[in-house]
Amino acid sequence: MRCSGHFRADFDFEWFDRRAAIAGFSLFLSGCMPTAQEERAQFVEAPSLSRTIAAAGVKSVSGEKGWPGQQWWRAFRSADLDRIVEKALTDNQNLRKAADTLKEAEAGIDVASSRLTPYVESDLSYRQTRYAEHGVAAGLNPNQAGLQKSASFLNPISAKWELDFWGRNRALLDAAIGDALAQEGELEQTRLLLTASVARAYLRGYVLAEQLKLARELSKLRRELRALAETRYNTGLESLDIVQITRASEEAAVRREASLAAAISIQENALARLMGEGPDYARDLFAAKKAVSPVQPALPKRLPIELLAHRPDLMAALRRAEAWADRIHVAKTMFLPSIDLSVTAGLEASVTSTQFTKLGGYLFNPGAMVYSVTPGLHLPIFQGGRITGNLEVQRADYDQAVDAYNETLLAAAQQVADALANLKRFKSEFDSQSRFIKARRAELELARIRLRDGLRDRREVVQEYADLLDAAFIQRGLEGDKLIAAVDLFQALGGGYDAGPAASEPRPAPETDPITPVVNAVQSLGGG
Repeated sequence: MRCSGHFRADFDFEWFDRRAAIAGFSLFLSGCMPTAQEERAQFVEAPSLSRTIAAAGVKSVSGEKGWPGQQWWRAFRSADLDRIVEKALTDNQNLRKAADTLKEAEAGIDVASSRLTPYVESDLSYRQTRYAEHGVAAGLNPNQAGLQKSASFLNPISAKWELDFWGRNRALLDAAIGDALAQEGELEQTRLLLTASVARAYLRGYVLAEQLKLARELSKLRRELRALAETRYNTGLESLDIVQITRASEEAAVRREASLAAAISIQENALARLMGEGPDYARDLFAAKKAVSPVQPALPKRLPIELLAHRPDLMAALRRAEAWADRIHVAKTMFLPSIDLSVTAGLEASVTSTQFTKLGGYLFNPGAMVYSVTPGLHLPIFQGGRITGNLEVQRADYDQAVDAYNETLLAAAQQVADALANLKRFKSEFDSQSRFIKARRAELELARIRLRDGLRDRREVVQEYADLLDAAFIQRGLEGDKLIAAVDLFQALGGGYDAGPAASEPRPAPETDPITPVVNAVQSLGGG
């Protein structure tokens, strides 16, 4: 129900037409009538990936064998990577922040659960009062002028309990639990993103370090080719154009070497930050590193159905939607009457004296006993659209949460498909480059034979070797692409997470609860 504006009841009908007043009042009331209930956002089904998996040509297995392990990064068989990931999981600041947020959400469960139990307190108070000689009390009773009075109250039991007829407090607790579960999923998602970021930075740095070794060797060969060209030019056997070409090739090799060194430093800086340290901590991290064994994970046969249970971001999005569904129920209960019960029992005494001992004699006496039992009924009748507006806000937040879940589900499927496509592409390119290198090695061997037979000079051998190193440089880059694609697939598959809900778990349906017809009836009568 939506209601806005102001209505004045003190009409002057001598100048204000009666029909206009009635029309205006009717228009005002029509603005307070309940709005048409729109259908809530619906959860989409998991998209099909069967053709995508088949096109990728990867191995599929049934059950849980195809999913990554919780320490999936160990599949790369790198002790240094294992050490860096463990350090990041311990000291990364974003991960600590997410853990602190989870603690806050878990504390909210305790706050919400307290609504389901009576509030019990104990009060003890003492008051010393002196009335003014010409004050209000003296004006009402002259005998009170200038008097001093001691009063004390002792209430060992003061309890209040709201009877949760409509399940509002239970729904608040369920919403708090949903928020905590969602935050737990977000913590796991943060951990997954962290480990994936560390793996990518380390593998990129590893590949760049391997390429830097090749670039340095290439720089030596380019310098040798430039020196040979200059020698032949000085003896009149070569033109100046050839010399300039070799000099340009040498400068390009030097620039590439410097670029690779800077790129390695950037990866080292990134790893230091991910580990919660300064840049110096990871300096020279990639010096003389051993080779990393790339691993391509196998996939389960029913990947689309089981994806929800293995993606922490999907679990978090679903729990968020469930929490907002519970808040819709809370908003609906505000249209209905609530009953609470207050019970107070204790001792009370008051004496016109400043002697505390005299007051105690009255206080600790059977005649000082007092108690109060107060049942309360609260029924909202007309709130100017506040309650209805609050309900519509909760419904809108729920719809946004469902839409966010749907988008997360589709993005998850896309990430899996992209990772599979990249794995297939980079594997094909890597294999093709490997065959090209094999052909280059054969040409280099033929050049060495011609050099040994005196059919060619050393320039041909050096150039063939430089071409071979250039091909090996490209192959190293493709190897890095394969490793990164494997990381992407590990991440897309949830990184070993398996605590999500089953695909068969019912989705929330906030408009099907039993109190919805009652709330609709109240709204139709202008309530809220």
